[in-house]
Order: sequence, then C-alpha cells, then structure tokens
Amino acid sequence: QVQLVESGGGLVQAGGSLRLSCAASGRVYSINRMGWYRQDPGKQRVLVAAITRGGNTNYTDSVKGRFTISRDNAKNTVYLQMNSLKPEDTAVYYCNAQSEGWPYWGQGTQVTVSS
Repeated sequence: QVQLVESGGGLVQAGGSLRLSCAASGRVYSINRMGWYRQDPGKQRVLVAAITRGGNTNYTDSVKGRFTISRDNAKNTVYLQMNSLKPEDTAVYYCNAQSEGWPYWGQGTQVTVSS
C-alpha cells in the first residue's frame, strides 16, 4: 500500500503561481512513477504531468512551459510548480503514484485561478 498526502492548493489570480506537494508513505520503494492529474466537475480526470523515478518527465500540452514537475526521492515527495496560471487551470488536482501496476491517489487539492 502507498499513501499520498497533498498540499499547496488554493486561490490565486491569473498570472500567479502555486506549488503543489505530494508526500508518499508506505511501500514507497515500489513506486516507479508519480504524477499530477486534474479534474473539472463532470469531466474525466486527466494527466497534467508525470515523472519517473529516474527523472524522466512528460506534460500535457496546455501546461508545457508553465508547469514543472520535480521529485525528491529522499523525501518521497513530488512537486508541481505552476506558474503563469490561467483560469482554465482551475480544477481539483490529484497526486498519483504507480506501484507494481497499481494506481494510488491522493485526496485531491483545489486550485482556483481567478480572472
């Protein structure tokens, strides 16, 4: 089992920045990929960014150049630095960890960007 605890969401004006954190505990040695997804009400949860244990990253096109995902393996924590935020970035953001073929999810943190 892997447990994920997120922090760092909130309300910010367009153009502002936020940093999300996700701390993993439990069978952390088995995690090979961590990432951030977001979900609007009534819509499917979609990938925002992901990072492997080795540091390889991928981003959805809409956040490239604005968001940066990073990982501190010593602290078992993944971060999402979000800059130049737009109102369309408003969503609930979920941390995800892939471990031995199973997905684990955090509880979600609300990010609201006002125009």
